[in-house]
Amino acid sequence: MANPTTPDIIYTKVDEAPELASASLLPIIQSFAAAADISVGTKDISLAGRILATFPESLTDDQRIPNHLAELGELVKTPEANVIKLPNISASAPQLVDAIEELQAKGYAIPDYPEAPQSDEEKAIRARYDTIKGSAVNPVLREGNSDRRAATAVKKFAQNNPHRMGAWTADSKTRVASMSGGDFFSNETSTTLTEAATAKIILETASGETVLKDAVEYPAGTVVDATFMSAQALDGFLVAEIEKTKAEGVLFSLHMKATMMKVSDPIIFGHAVKAWLAPVFEAHGDTMAELGVNPNQGLGALLEKVEGNADIMAAIEAVMADRPPMYMVNSDKGITNLHVPSDVIIDASIPALIRAGGKGWGPDGKEADAVCVIPDNSYAPVYDEAVSFFKANGALNPATAGTVQNIGLMAQKAEEYGSHPTTFEIPEDGTVKMLLQDGSVLHSHAVQAGDIWRSASARKAPIEDWVNLAIERQRLTGFRSIFWLDANRAHDAELIAYVKPILEAKGVSDKFEIMAPRDATRASLETITKGENTIAITGNVLRDYLTDLFPILELATSAKMLSIVKLMQGGGLFETGAGGSAPKHVQQLQSENHLRWDSLGEFCALGESFKFLAEAKGNARAAILGDAVEEATQGILDNGRSPSRKVGEPDNRDSHYWFARYWAEALAAQTEDADLAAHFVPIAKALTDGEVAITAELAAAQGAATDTGGYYTADPAKLAAVMRPCATLNAIIG
Repeated sequence: MANPTTPDIIYTKVDEAPELASASLLPIIQSFAAAADISVGTKDISLAGRILATFPESLTDDQRIPNHLAELGELVKTPEANVIKLPNISASAPQLVDAIEELQAKGYAIPDYPEAPQSDEEKAIRARYDTIKGSAVNPVLREGNSDRRAATAVKKFAQNNPHRMGAWTADSKTRVASMSGGDFFSNETSTTLTEAATAKIILETASGETVLKDAVEYPAGTVVDATFMSAQALDGFLVAEIEKTKAEGVLFSLHMKATMMKVSDPIIFGHAVKAWLAPVFEAHGDTMAELGVNPNQGLGALLEKVEGNADIMAAIEAVMADRPPMYMVNSDKGITNLHVPSDVIIDASIPALIRAGGKGWGPDGKEADAVCVIPDNSYAPVYDEAVSFFKANGALNPATAGTVQNIGLMAQKAEEYGSHPTTFEIPEDGTVKMLLQDGSVLHSHAVQAGDIWRSASARKAPIEDWVNLAIERQRLTGFRSIFWLDANRAHDAELIAYVKPILEAKGVSDKFEIMAPRDATRASLETITKGENTIAITGNVLRDYLTDLFPILELATSAKMLSIVKLMQGGGLFETGAGGSAPKHVQQLQSENHLRWDSLGEFCALGESFKFLAEAKGNARAAILGDAVEEATQGILDNGRSPSRKVGEPDNRDSHYWFARYWAEALAAQTEDADLAAHFVPIAKALTDGEVAITAELAAAQGAATDTGGYYTADPAKLAAVMRPCATLNAIIG
């Protein structure tokens, strides 16, 4: 059971732009909620917070903090859970190292990150840090499946105020490239366990047997997959694509998810860095290894390691001059696609390129067509089909487009996103086997040194919950509903064996279609182009990819999505949208004291959280607050009160003022609770009467460089001074 002192609503402390915005918005939320006797507390799931919670023995008593992620992990398994989850950093190794160095500089005596651990102590430290890397938060909190969609008000606003779309032409040279064999897709095997089982993973080689994972427990009904990517096939593919891209005269780009897929994708990223600089590694590989070069950490870290070696730098410059132009993260600063693994996240980068008419930014600061390299072929067909569709039909029209909603299977670490503990870079040629406790072989793959082998799973209860959630959503909407499952893929075939009987038992088989992702992409694009709506019912990775792809095309951003996780034990988790552009927002705040982060996702999640509280606890005042939040959100949209991108114009803090004002006005005007109305009448009046003073004070705060006391660990007083600079507003809110 939850702790009886648990707040009614938990608002998560995170990182970067969302956390900056929280310093302004959360005091408003807590003040308004307190008027209805609703408590809103916080839990720290930031990267810095997770690091400190992992090494309590290295800290003084005053420095130690509870393991809030573990606490939330237990809470989400109870009916009492009501969590508003903002986007947190899914740390790549470079981000983790930066955060550690910042904490150490502030007096936290945590250990260094061992990049090449040698001693048992270093290996143990590395293992603890590795639990923090990548998607360490979401698998813990997502004890339910995903219901993501554009809120009605947000969708209507996008149609009435369509964003700019780049023009597509039939002769565009932009294309998607993926492996035709030797990848995770082609090597996958899958089976459904008829009874509970424990498996161990071993590598059999000429020199003996190595246990890769001693015991993995699975309940009955679990779909268990195993697959591998051939390092040899990957390298051959990358070399060929680099040469082909050069011949085509377009940009080369690699699109991975080295944060969420924290074991496999950094390795693949490293292969791309080595392929790009192949002559350099051939000539200077031993010296680079001595200098501590790890290609998995990206070109940026590599250049830092070798900058003092003139021969290597000259060799790198010669190779770079001979390569095709590269897709850039920041052309002005020379930051390439291959600089940092976490800089280019596929689910944000590809949709942005598609929205721009297939264009990416090149090293010359100009837009150009690009080859989008997505090595594994499991989900690349989605993007390949989207590119083909827009080449043939032109860009999507946001003013008339329908919407794609999503029901995603993600509970209990479903599918690839739960594969981190069972992913291995193979040290020598041999055979990887998954053996059950009775000695029988569940999966077996012949592998070579350097191959990336992984196993993933999806449990029975989440699968059944996912299908039933889809049935309920289709019943409520009547929208065209498609299960994005490929009967020719091993894992998907096992899921189809679950899906069809449930649909038949519920008598709704005629209301659903089952299509491979490529076909489902085209069907969905055709549907929304006609102004109609569809529901994509997908696995975990496609949930992630599609809830960026379609919102970015429909709404210009995925940060404005309504994201509801119906926890399987009856609680609610309300996610606030994507945070992929958060680092750029922080940089702008630091240089210009302007935060362009849009809190619309937080507004949407907040309204749903209050409504859930009302339903779960019979709290009438929570329902009133939730309805008023929706009115305030509509006011933000209708009156153009969202943040501007440019310094000197209204920013995130201004939007929070208007949100508070519209929220107070709605609460003052409602007639269901006279006491609540009476409380907010003077607040609404003060916010209205103070408009000139408040907007002037907020405007005066912008323009100069600012200091929050840290990137990963802001100083609370400095952060409050930056994000709550308006004395008039602060006096009204308290």
